[in-house]
Amino acid sequence: MGGDNAPEEVVAGAVAAVREHGARLVLVGQAPRIRQQLDLHGVAGEIPIVHADEALGMGEGALASWRKPRSSVAIACHLIRQGRASALVSAGGTAGVVATSRLRLKGQQGVMRPAIAVALPTRPRPTVLLDAGATSDVRPETLVQFAALGTAYAEITTGLQRPRVGLLNIGSEPGKGDKVTRKAYELLSSGQPGIEFVGNVEGDQLLSGVADVIVTDGFTGNVALKTMEGAVRMAFGELRASLSSARTARLGAALQRRQLRELRDRLDSETYGGGVLLGLNGTVVIAHGAAGARGITSACVLAQRLAAGAIVDRIRDHVAATRTSRFRRQHGEKEQPDPGQP
Repeated sequence: MGGDNAPEEVVAGAVAAVREHGARLVLVGQAPRIRQQLDLHGVAGEIPIVHADEALGMGEGALASWRKPRSSVAIACHLIRQGRASALVSAGGTAGVVATSRLRLKGQQGVMRPAIAVALPTRPRPTVLLDAGATSDVRPETLVQFAALGTAYAEITTGLQRPRVGLLNIGSEPGKGDKVTRKAYELLSSGQPGIEFVGNVEGDQLLSGVADVIVTDGFTGNVALKTMEGAVRMAFGELRASLSSARTARLGAALQRRQLRELRDRLDSETYGGGVLLGLNGTVVIAHGAAGARGITSACVLAQRLAAGAIVDRIRDHVAATRTSRFRRQHGEKEQPDPGQP
């Protein structure tokens, strides 16, 4: 029920995920409206529906998780807790989906804060950026955990056994950044099991492919992501205008149609399915609010792939292997419970 084009485009994308990719889905929301859309696609009765009276509005913030305890997102989380589903896909507002998922699914044991991972359109494979908006205020140890979360995610989505991890910073030198990033650099460079740290990554290197995973706090990551998306849209719009400005340009574009289509698909956010909220007891894929059917299909396929790769278990193993607590003990600091850990 979430997104600018719900439920029409969401149901269309779900149907395509079932037909073309063999996804096993349950549609959660207002049953009469969903059933009507399934009828239009000729699959009535083939995809299960779980009714939910309420839905999170696109403009609702974190408090919606308390105001609407029977929303479609809340009920979907309940299905995951019951073991009737492995992942949640929603195109609803990020704040509402994140807050409801955190409330209903709870954080994994040992995970300080969840993070949203997104795929950046780099070559030869996408780069994972996290956090893209779930946790703004972080500690150095939190960034180390984000590296563990991103490594687990990249292992499944890229197939790499040792993804390279970079720390987003204002310079490549070890001494750059504020206290948090400098301490995070020290922790990461000291050697964390399962994390292949390659150093600082500057903003102009986000799309360079110098790292397979780029770690930052949620505020910086969200600003960087939105800035990059806006720049890509502007550049592609200028390219489209140039290619249609003259007859010779249109002829050249026609000759390069396949290459231009591949470029468009690689830069289109709908190709990647959306952001993934990592660190909870369940997989949550947040599709773009303006996603059409193709974006929803991609999100469903991504959720299916992560569930098949046991992303929750893999994150648990990576987090357990990190040594942030050992770093505290080695320096004579008394271990304190994390205030955000349930």
